Amino acid sequence: MSAPPGGGARLRPRARDLGIVVGALAPGPLNAITDVPGVRVGHATLIRGEDIRTGVTAILPHNGNMLQERVPAAIHVGNGYGKLMGSTQVDELGEIETPILLTSTLNAPRAADALLEWMMALPGNEDARSINPVVGETNDGLLNDIRGRHVGREEVLAALNSASPGPVAEGAVGAGTGTVAFGYKGGIGTSSRRVESGGAWTVGVLVQANFGGRLTIAGAPVGEALAGDSPDGSIMIVLATDAPLDARNLRRLGARAMLGLGRTGSSMSNGSGDYAIAFSVARENRIRPGEALRATRVLSNEAMSPLFQAVIEATEEAIYNALFMARTMTGRGGRTVEALPVERVLEMLRRQGVPYA
Repeated sequence: MSAPPGGGARLRPRARDLGIVVGALAPGPLNAITDVPGVRVGHATLIRGEDIRTGVTAILPHNGNMLQERVPAAIHVGNGYGKLMGSTQVDELGEIETPILLTSTLNAPRAADALLEWMMALPGNEDARSINPVVGETNDGLLNDIRGRHVGREEVLAALNSASPGPVAEGAVGAGTGTVAFGYKGGIGTSSRRVESGGAWTVGVLVQANFGGRLTIAGAPVGEALAGDSPDGSIMIVLATDAPLDARNLRRLGARAMLGLGRTGSSMSNGSGDYAIAFSVARENRIRPGEALRATRVLSNEAMSPLFQAVIEATEEAIYNALFMARTMTGRGGRTVEALPVERVLEMLRRQGVPYA
């Protein structure tokens, strides 16, 4: 693999590195979804020749066998023009039993097949006759040979097997390799927030940003002065928390992610797939097959408001990180999608009186 023309090697800054502070809540130590204990993230990035710009990202809620220790989960659909595999069983049962994969639209079935293979090979799953793989997607066909369906078994297993805690690679990596947001290069972004509400909790967000609208940063309509306006596209939002939540309140949490999305200027157009997948890693609430009676501990409705705020802020900042960290990329048919012009954005924020360090 090699960087595409115009990609460069220098790392770009995250939003907070530039002093752009979103909201009032403090982030976790890494300001990433992996601040939630046990959560791991892995990428496989495909950059080959002139036309292949795609990949897959894996999010693992814990390091055990998820078919044997499932996590409470829910899915919220903002606009449903997308292909989120496995969603109906999550809606019905309120749990997730596999890692979550994000990839390109036409690669979703191939990724699901490879995830099934990986799950069936885990010790303890020898007799499994039903596994519900959860695979989300956005369309990277502007920069990528999407019909080639280049993500397969090798890439999925690489993402799963390399998943780790710690810092998360952002920008044009994994499922964000070929994505475009607001007419600029999009990608993977992440952020987190810490809250006190019935306990000390962390909320983490990871996004696959590939959507349109008029870019707004920290309340400033910077997109009005930029050429990177685009109407369509999609976003996958993965939310993790160690707060003990059931599926009902996880669905409420997912709904608030759309407020964070809206703060960035998304138009949630007709052709947009806007999804939030939320799960809780609270060990006491894991779901084990064969248990006829379960004892759970959950936060009350009254304790949810700080978590709602955390999701809104972390979603907004994760989207900014996806944009700020992505580099200019040339792909299919010689098309070039420019990176967000950071210095121009900072100058616009200065002119509009937006405070940043």
